Amino acid sequence: MLNETVFRSDDVPAADRFDCWRELVSRTHAPLELRSDHRADFRASQRVLDLGAVSVWPTTFQPVCFRRSPKLIRQSDPEGLHVSLPLSGALRTVRDEEESEYGPDSLCVVDTSRTVDVHGGDGSLPHTGVGLEVPKALLPLPRNRLNHVTGLHLSVREGFGSLLRQLLTQLARGTDAYQPSDGPRLGSVAVDLLSALFAQALETENALPPETRQQTLVLRIRAFVRDHLHDPNLNPAAIAAAHHISRSYLYRLFAHEEQSIAAWIRTQRLDHARRDLADPALATTPIHAIAARWGFPRPADFTRAFRSAYGIPPRDYRQKTHLRLPE
Repeated sequence: MLNETVFRSDDVPAADRFDCWRELVSRTHAPLELRSDHRADFRASQRVLDLGAVSVWPTTFQPVCFRRSPKLIRQSDPEGLHVSLPLSGALRTVRDEEESEYGPDSLCVVDTSRTVDVHGGDGSLPHTGVGLEVPKALLPLPRNRLNHVTGLHLSVREGFGSLLRQLLTQLARGTDAYQPSDGPRLGSVAVDLLSALFAQALETENALPPETRQQTLVLRIRAFVRDHLHDPNLNPAAIAAAHHISRSYLYRLFAHEEQSIAAWIRTQRLDHARRDLADPALATTPIHAIAARWGFPRPADFTRAFRSAYGIPPRDYRQKTHLRLPE
C-alpha cells in the first residue's frame, strides 16, 4: 500500500471540520480562501497519496468555492499545477471574469501562480473527484507554453487523457497492489502522461525529451494490448502497424521492460483466463471458450501455456480453486 494521509470529517468535531479541511487542502495544494454554505457542519473525505514529488488526492466534499487570490500568490507560490478529474458533479472556474465548466469527461487545470475561483459541488450535492499535484519544474515543456494549459479543455475520452484517467481512477479505488517504494515510479508515469497530454494539446510534442516520448508510447501500447487481448491476431506486427512504428522499434521500446512485448501479451492473456477460471459465475463456461476469449483459439496451446505458467493444468486449477470457495 502507498503512503497516504486520510481525512474524514466525521473524525473531527463539527465546529472544526471546515477549518481542518481547509488547512489540509492548503498544505496539499497551495494557500486558498474557502467559502461554503455548509461550513457549520461540513462534510468531506480525502486521501493524499504520496508519489514522491507528485501527489494524488481522491476527495469528496460538500459544495465549496476555492479562491487563489493575488495576495495569497504573493505570500506563497509552490509553482505547481493542480489537475482535477471530476467523477461526480461539475467543477466551474472563473479566471479573469471568464467562466469554464468541467465534467467527468475532461480535466481542469489550475496554476498556483494565477488567480482563479473554483466552484465544486452543486447546491446541496457533494462533489467527488481526483486531484493530481505536479510541480511545474517536472514538466519538460517550455514555460511560456505551459502558461497556456489552464485555458485548455483536456478530454479524457481517448489518447493520453484516457490513460491518465485510468491511472487516477485506479489509484482512487485503492493502492493495496503497490508498495510505498512504488510511489515515485507511479509519480513518473503520471508526469509522463500529463506532459504528453499537454504537448499534444499545445502542439509542442517535439519539445518532449526522447525518453518521455518513448515512455508514453509504451503506455499507449500497453493500453492498446489490454483492449485487444481477445483478438487472436494480436501480435507484435499488428501492434507496430497500429502505432505506425516498425517491429524492430517496438522490440527496442520493450528491451528495457521486464518482459518482451510477446511475453507480456501472453502473461496478460493467461492472467485474465486464470481469473475467469476462478470465477464461480463462469463455472459452467467451457475451458476452451474461456481460452478463446483471451486469444487462445487452440485448446492444446492454452493448456500447455497455462501449465507452464502456473504449474497445473487449467481444469485442475479450476477444480482446486472452486473447492476452496466458501459455501
